Amino acid sequence: MSNYKLPVNDTKFQKLHWRLLLSYLTVMVAILGTSTVAIYEFFAHSLYQQTDQRLIILAQAAAHNFTETKEQYQQEQKIYEADKYPHPQVFRRLDGDGDLDISWHNLREPDQGVEWFDAEAKLLGNAGTVLPNSSPHPGFETINNGQIRAVTIAAYSKDKGKQKLEGYVRTSETTQEVEVVLIKLRWGLGLGSIFALTMTGIGGLWLTRQSLKPIIQSFQQLKQFTADASHELRSPLTAIKTSVDVMRNHPERIHPADEKKLAAIASATQQMSSLVEDLLLLTRMDAQTATINQQLIPIPLDEILSDLVDFLELQAEEKEITLKSHLLTGVFVKGDATKLTRLFANLIENALQYTPKGGTVTIFMKRLDRSVIVSVEDTGIGIAAENLPFVFDRFWRADKARTRREGGLGMGLAIAQAIAKHHHGEITVTSQLGVGSCFRVRLPVISEPKT
Repeated sequence: MSNYKLPVNDTKFQKLHWRLLLSYLTVMVAILGTSTVAIYEFFAHSLYQQTDQRLIILAQAAAHNFTETKEQYQQEQKIYEADKYPHPQVFRRLDGDGDLDISWHNLREPDQGVEWFDAEAKLLGNAGTVLPNSSPHPGFETINNGQIRAVTIAAYSKDKGKQKLEGYVRTSETTQEVEVVLIKLRWGLGLGSIFALTMTGIGGLWLTRQSLKPIIQSFQQLKQFTADASHELRSPLTAIKTSVDVMRNHPERIHPADEKKLAAIASATQQMSSLVEDLLLLTRMDAQTATINQQLIPIPLDEILSDLVDFLELQAEEKEITLKSHLLTGVFVKGDATKLTRLFANLIENALQYTPKGGTVTIFMKRLDRSVIVSVEDTGIGIAAENLPFVFDRFWRADKARTRREGGLGMGLAIAQAIAKHHHGEITVTSQLGVGSCFRVRLPVISEPKT
């Protein structure tokens, strides 16, 4: 093994790390948020349930004194009528000290109120500080926008074994104390959630880094092995190629039966050499993302494409394919001339390879905002829709219709995509079986085009 060392670049894993962390935090926020809301709702429901229970007990105690309250009210009404006073519109308390001095009195809290109504919901008497100015409704209710909770129950008397509705008793209580507790609870849950999220973020950052360490290590080892293997294979392949070339240059020394064998060895050696160079190129490009910007210079893109069209014109003519181009002039991109030439050469050669005789391959250039788009369009056999997501994968080969290319290794489009990404661009493809394909490369420009 040689001393060749591949530079390490963890940009992809940094992106993966932050995506994992974001996913982890999203899940934790959802869990924490749901738990916080559930806890708050549970405590709020419990507090209001306790309030309602107190009101029910108070109402049941007050209902036992309904008859006494009603009789006392009727006596007062007679006194008012005897004195020829009109019955007041605003209810008067039944005695001077503000309560009825009966057994339920000790059950009532300072922030509660009790009201008695007859069967027609007419107010008979009240006591306490919380006295809603509304008609009673049997059951639980909230009054004054939730500031008061009240419960109304029916009061019955027995007449010859049958129950008779005498009226209603309503007890009420302010929700101020409950709201004070809930406000403190909200603050506590809010601050606790912030602290929990902070600790979750710190823990998630550490956990995702630890979880990615073996993956990063394995990936770097794989890339290093690919680079080392590709580098080491150069020498034996070169030796084999040289030996075969020497032997083929002296045909008198070769037995006629061995000529086909030597041709097969030469073809396989050339194919292996191309594969090794492609693998080494891809591996180096994966590792040079951080330093690529320092190596890029202004390149006239139209000149690169024009030279490629001239160079591949003969190949197109041999295959009876029309090769056309519609280029802009004066279009400069920041890049590496050798790599950009390789990018577009791969696309054009791929189009020529899969276009039958009589077909057409056209190269278009157009400006879009601060980018230039180069399209390589052919009238070839096309690609099935289900295969489009995989065309840029390394070593990917499509169906039999697209595997007739001799010497194809499935690396050309992968290299083209890698070069486009290294130039801050992108490459896309659209295709239809039996109609053709169109590969589009978008690159940022550094000058205005001249047409």
